[in-house]
Amino acid sequence: MLIGDQGQVAWELKRTLSTLGDLIVVGRSTSPHALDLARVETVAPLVLTLRPDWIVNAAAYTAVDKAEQEEELATRINAEAVGELARAAQEVGALLLHYSTDYVFDGSSLEPYREDSPTCPQSAYGRSKLLGEEAIAKSGSDYLILRTSWVYGARGHNFLRTMRRLAREREELRVVADQFGCPTWSRHIAESTAQVLAQLRLERARWKECSGIYHVVSSGQASWHEFASQIIGAQRMHEAIMCQRVLPITTQEYPLPAARPAYSVMNTEKLRAVFGVHVPHWRQGLELVQLELDQEKI
Repeated sequence: MLIGDQGQVAWELKRTLSTLGDLIVVGRSTSPHALDLARVETVAPLVLTLRPDWIVNAAAYTAVDKAEQEEELATRINAEAVGELARAAQEVGALLLHYSTDYVFDGSSLEPYREDSPTCPQSAYGRSKLLGEEAIAKSGSDYLILRTSWVYGARGHNFLRTMRRLAREREELRVVADQFGCPTWSRHIAESTAQVLAQLRLERARWKECSGIYHVVSSGQASWHEFASQIIGAQRMHEAIMCQRVLPITTQEYPLPAARPAYSVMNTEKLRAVFGVHVPHWRQGLELVQLELDQEKI
């Protein structure tokens, strides 16, 4: 059971998970099995009806800035519904795989965050996602929480597509250079997810043994400015664009309603140690997705 049918990670998951078994995709617009996580009371009945072996939750409230005014709604979707999902998974004996975020950290670290690093979210969105993690841990279900960050892809609303559009419209772009993270291609997240589940499919005893939090991000790190410069440099090789300069600015020069972690780099040693999964360097992922976009003229 894959929850989410519109997001960039969900779109990739529909391809990777379909090779592992019978896949049922549920979302707000799917039929006959529609699910809106804002309607918390509908979550458990659907799980009890479908009785899946695995539940992969790729749906969430992700409007980071809007969440500052809609924290109640963000919490309902990212925490209350997730808690119901985890309890229902426990009741039917399903493994729950859920995605979380770097926003559970405050961004003050000087070294990559580990799974057991102290959490201290600085935004409404981050608080809602941390509450979701805690609800899963308290549910008694077997679960995997995959934290990721700076997700981009060929579809949906994301930094890559925004930069490519702006590069066609403006001669100069000003991009924050004092925030650092791990740009991560949505397809690499989906492929990593499939690799993990493929290892657990015939080993039910390992579900409980492996339950916990894992970081799934690309290797390497970059600032938003470095990421943008790489995007536009590659784009310029394939099409005529208006952008001539990508200027570095500070976070203070680009204020937003929600605080962003200044440092979002996450350690992935646990993922490699337990499952042998390695996410490629962010530059490699970007090169591949840019080739796909250039071929499709997106």
